[in-house]
Amino acid sequence: MKVLQITKTSEASFWAVRQAAHLKSEGVDVHAVLPSSNGAAVNAWRNTGATLHFLDCSLPVRSPRLAFQRALKIKRMVESIRPDLIHTHHVTTTIMLRLSLGTTHPVPRLFHVPGPLHLEHWHTRNFELAISGESDFWIASSRYILRLYEQSGLPPHKLFLSYYPTDTASFPAVRTGYLRKKLGIPEHALIVGNINLIYPPKKYLGQRVGLKCHEDVIEALRIVQQRRSDVWGVLPGATFGNSERYEKKLNLLARRKGRGKILMPGKFSAQDVARSWPDFDCAVHVPLSENCGGVVEPLLSAVPTIAGNVGGLPEVVMPGLTGELVPTRKPKLLADAVLNALDQRDEFRRMAKQGRQLTKVMFDVTRCGNEVLSIYRHLLFKAPRPVSFDSEQFEFAQLPSPAVESSIQALSAMASASR
Repeated sequence: MKVLQITKTSEASFWAVRQAAHLKSEGVDVHAVLPSSNGAAVNAWRNTGATLHFLDCSLPVRSPRLAFQRALKIKRMVESIRPDLIHTHHVTTTIMLRLSLGTTHPVPRLFHVPGPLHLEHWHTRNFELAISGESDFWIASSRYILRLYEQSGLPPHKLFLSYYPTDTASFPAVRTGYLRKKLGIPEHALIVGNINLIYPPKKYLGQRVGLKCHEDVIEALRIVQQRRSDVWGVLPGATFGNSERYEKKLNLLARRKGRGKILMPGKFSAQDVARSWPDFDCAVHVPLSENCGGVVEPLLSAVPTIAGNVGGLPEVVMPGLTGELVPTRKPKLLADAVLNALDQRDEFRRMAKQGRQLTKVMFDVTRCGNEVLSIYRHLLFKAPRPVSFDSEQFEFAQLPSPAVESSIQALSAMASASR
């Protein structure tokens, strides 16, 4: 089985890398197309064992002439590789591929949809669907995306569900104080915030704040700090793309509203992110639009998590089970939820530990990779259709009560001290 995977970036999208690595280990002949031979993700792609090709397959919106030239190159590349199936991971590369090959091309094409933003606006949604053909199929990476396609009229046999995998083993749940030492935060302080890339507002979509709503998080932290002097806000992350001006604006806002206690330390490495998450006492993620990102990593680190009630987030953060949901664009309600989580830390830690149970299965590389492989086999060889994962049906292992857990930890500490 030869599969051609196409991605728009050589810098990120490591979820696609993990997926490809598992497929390769299962005997799939993976060919991957990246836009450049330089980038943070290139070595990771090489390590998968996939055959790499370098061609920018994204849609050049502002240059029709370049689009025509690029379409010819894509068509020749596909003819040269002769894949059994084509698997795309981004909107712009999917659209460019369809325009290049046409709607009647016989090779099955799977669009693994990483996020819902283009589906939430009628003009981009309708355009994406209008240029699809009989050989086009879709893998939704959340049930929310699946519902949006169903509501658009796509027939069930065209739609599948598979969450993108995460390196679940890289996120420990043991606090080391790493983040506090790195940023000079007192040991007794409570840390609230998130770790997100910074996306400027898309004014053509009517956005007045950035995609991740940093403005609302900063305002909520200001309200929380009025009530509790022991709370520090921490918002690591750098600008995605070229808009340092917006990032500087957010930094000024954080300094003004937090009076030195809302920190935006900039870009963290993957290792810094993994080491830092256990130090958070509460993670908050309230974007305008989202799939499942922004809550998986804190829950893998067993951090109490509050999320916006948007997109695929309710599939991961389930009220009373794994965290709490709030409406987006409501910083006062977010602040109230944070204060409640800090006041009921034992209960929210219990939910966070259940969230860790869920995410370690839901986003496991092997489980997700086998799911995608089953979809391939279904399309190419008429194998049975895979059963989709449903977080609402997940069976949580029973956890000890906070009192029992405290006793266990105390006994463990006494035993360690006596050695």
